[in-house]
Amino acid sequence: MSAEFIEGASVILENRVETADLRIEDGLITGIDVARDGAAVINGRGRILAPAFVDIHGDAFERQIMPRPGVTVQIQTALLETDRQLAANGIATAYHALTLSWEPGLRSVDMGWHVVRALQDLRPRLTADNRIQLRWETFCPQAEPLIAHVLVGPDRPALAFNDHTTAALLHPEIALHDRPFDLIDDYPITDLAGEAFARKMTDRAKRAHMSAADYVAMITNIWAQRGAVRGDIERVSALARAHGAPMLSHDDSQVQTRDYYRAQGAHIAEFPMHERVFLAAKQAGDPIVLGAPNAMRGGSHLGSPSAGDMIARGLCDILASDYYYPAMLGAMVRLHADAVAPLADLWKLVSANPAAAMGLTDRGRIAAGLRADLVLLDWPDGQAPAALRTWVSGRGGYNALR
Repeated sequence: MSAEFIEGASVILENRVETADLRIEDGLITGIDVARDGAAVINGRGRILAPAFVDIHGDAFERQIMPRPGVTVQIQTALLETDRQLAANGIATAYHALTLSWEPGLRSVDMGWHVVRALQDLRPRLTADNRIQLRWETFCPQAEPLIAHVLVGPDRPALAFNDHTTAALLHPEIALHDRPFDLIDDYPITDLAGEAFARKMTDRAKRAHMSAADYVAMITNIWAQRGAVRGDIERVSALARAHGAPMLSHDDSQVQTRDYYRAQGAHIAEFPMHERVFLAAKQAGDPIVLGAPNAMRGGSHLGSPSAGDMIARGLCDILASDYYYPAMLGAMVRLHADAVAPLADLWKLVSANPAAAMGLTDRGRIAAGLRADLVLLDWPDGQAPAALRTWVSGRGGYNALR
């Protein structure tokens, strides 16, 4: 691999932004403001050079697999396109939030197997470091063999505990962000036989290629198996702990929920839904993850706490792409324009902090000896930035330089 010398860029370092030269060779950063030593020169003047993004939760790949409701495309084609989008948006490391649900169709265990096998087959052809977040629906014990398979693979995955079943069945008089701990005995559910619930399940039914009536019957049957869920969680979390996989809990609305999953080994709070959970996670030292689209748009589309406000209060450590890969860069633009924090501190939300949370000590920062995971940006004052080039371990993952 030939050496390259990025000259005169504004470089985002750990605690400052300064004009510097950067040399990379054999996939690593070999020095800052060192001799060129025969490396090919890339003009970075007037541009920003930053650590490439580390995305620990992104499910936009689902829209490549199913670009329209009920329309699926060949999995390898979808994942190759996803990989191109990652690199073009400055994302060098991506954990695909692979939902493993009892629901048929896009988020089924069967589809999960297809995605996992396709990623294994495509590994030599992919540009970004494509990894998996096992986004496990806790009412789906059928996913355990797939979880076990991925846990022993070459790229350590993450495991996220999700419970969209109790959320879907929540009594309508209770706001989603106030729903009680999922495993309490007297969890308040809606009228499963009512017309309102059938209408609510219509979109889910379409995604699963089912009628609304059949979907309601299915979820009612799933709910009847609730007594086994706690044991399933404890068994799967023990498996993840044995393999050293980082664990997250998703959409926690109560401190009791966060405490329970932390006790299982899930030390990352992903998308908390209420301020009390943010405060409890902060006090316990749990990294807190929010969606970059929330920060980019200036608020959550679900009514959850504003990412910008939480960052300003020190209650958000990581931003993830969630459902839109360009949002990681877009969030930096919005937060920087709003003067929420200095740019070097903001950038940690999308690089150093997620890398640390996933145990990836070789990336997320610009320093000699680390992986050359970098993005060169064209960012004119007052205008939207664009990635000009992305390096993944020194390889040219994306190049729009002229």
